[in-house]
Order: sequence, then C-alpha cells, then structure tokens
Amino acid sequence: MNGETLYSIGDLARRTGLTVKAIRFYADAGIVPPTDRTPAGYRRYGVDAIVRIELVRTLRELGINLATIRKVMDREVSLTDVAATHAEALDVQIRVLRQRRAVLMAVARRGSTPQELDLMHKLARLSEAERQCLVDDFLGAVFDGLQDHPAFAAVTRSLTPELPEEPEPEQIEAWVELAELFQDRDFRATLHGMAQDLAADRAPDDATGLPRILAEAVRAQVAPAVEDGVEPDSAEAEPIVTALAAHYARILGSSSPHDPHALYLRLAARLEQMNDPRRDQYLSLLAVINGWPAPGSLAPALTWAAAALRTRIPQR
Repeated sequence: MNGETLYSIGDLARRTGLTVKAIRFYADAGIVPPTDRTPAGYRRYGVDAIVRIELVRTLRELGINLATIRKVMDREVSLTDVAATHAEALDVQIRVLRQRRAVLMAVARRGSTPQELDLMHKLARLSEAERQCLVDDFLGAVFDGLQDHPAFAAVTRSLTPELPEEPEPEQIEAWVELAELFQDRDFRATLHGMAQDLAADRAPDDATGLPRILAEAVRAQVAPAVEDGVEPDSAEAEPIVTALAAHYARILGSSSPHDPHALYLRLAARLEQMNDPRRDQYLSLLAVINGWPAPGSLAPALTWAAAALRTRIPQR
C-alpha cells in the first residue's frame, strides 16, 4: 500500500477511544471501511480512517442519523448542507423544549390539575396558524357584520394576541386563560352587542373607532376625578359630566338626542355595557402575551361616570 502505515482494529480503537465493536459496526455499515485486509482476513485501517471516525463521532453526538452520515462520507451530500439542515432541526427542538419548560413553570405556579396541565400543553402546542384560527373565530364572532366599518382593521389588530416563538411562562399562562375566554359564548355575545351598539353610535362622517374614543375620553376626563375622590353626585362632578356628555354628542353627530337627559341615559347605558370585568381581563392578558404595558382597569371610571350621569336624570 505504497508504504502507508496501517492499523489493526484494536490500534484504531485505542487511538480514537471507540470500542472495537463500534468500529466494526461502522465498517459493516460502509461508513468507515477498512483500507486493506491481512492474508488471514483481519481488517487494516489507514490514517484517513481516524479522521473519518472522529467526524462520525462528532456527527453522531449532534444527533445525525447513520444513513445521512454515510451520504456525507460518500460525498452524496455536502457536510455544509447537513449541518445547516440539522441546525434548523435543533432550532425547532429548542423552541419546543422552551415551550414545554414554560408550560411546566406555569403549571407549578398555578397549582394546576392534571386536566388543566393537559389543556395548557395542547393549547401551547398549537401552531401559529392554529392559534390564528382561534383568534379569527373569536374576533369574527365579536365583529360579525362590522367588517366594512372604517375602524374594523385597526380595532381587530389592537385586540389580536401574538404569542412569541419562545414565550415566557406567564405568556403561556395568559394565552391559556385567553383561549378559555374565547370559548365563553356569553362573553362573545356581550362584546358583539357592545360593538354593534357603539358602531351604530358613530356619526356618518366619523371614520375612527368609537370604542377606543369613548374609552379614552372616560379615562382622560373621569379617572382623575375618581383618583381625587370626587363623588359622582357632587357639584364638583358637574363639569366632568357635562364635558363627557358633550364628547359623546359629538360622536353621535346627527343622531344625537335633542333631550340632554336622553343623551345622559344613552351614554350611561353604553358605559355600563362596557363595564364587563371580562373586558378588563381580556385586555390585561393581551398585554402580557404581546409584551405591552399593563393597562389600568377602566372599571372604576366607568362605574363612576355611569353613576354621575344617572344621578342627573330626573326620576319619572
């Protein structure tokens, strides 16, 4: 063999740290074939066999199967392509493991039952497309008939959860709670009625989203009064109620009632309709999932505003 140094299978085992059995297995698989054989049939290996064995061991430790390793050795596929493909597969495995870790940490924090663990695991394993189907089904029911509303696209975007590829345990937990809310038919019906009524209130030339405008007006005008301890039926509350009613009248436009008490009654009903604790829960969970700042609850301001309006409506 042109003076090349050849090694017995035992020598090769000592030099590489593999067992004789493992080397024989790779030889039989055609991955590390012997360079030559003695007249008695014993295998002999050249220096290149050491290099091949080291490569095989490295690839096996990376989880690459023998069939692929053989193709690399036979130059049917390049090592670069195999490495790239395997790296992508490892990325998927890492995401799955992190997701499972997040589920287990959420279970540990919540003290979940086996049934809840199963539900959390199933919901967390949903693909992005499957999660989007759940979201689309929910928002489709809430905004049914309002797809042509000028604010539809913006409002749906603001209410859409987007679970990251590598969620934290609290995001997994929030996603599970939100998915449970999706299945609450009464909540769907409540939000649908709210969306229909608020959309009906929009003035013909108003191309903005009424729910956000009304909520923001309540937060800006009423929340400070609540924090300052102003009583809803006090004289100090009067200018706040007047300003809020005027804002609502501008939203209504031509459909605004001429009777101010009728306006107060209509606005109070809208605010009470918005004051559903599940709405606050939805927005809080949405903020956790999407990594947004936690929203302050609007419930105290809604309660205060509705009470302030109703105290100024004459009893009949």
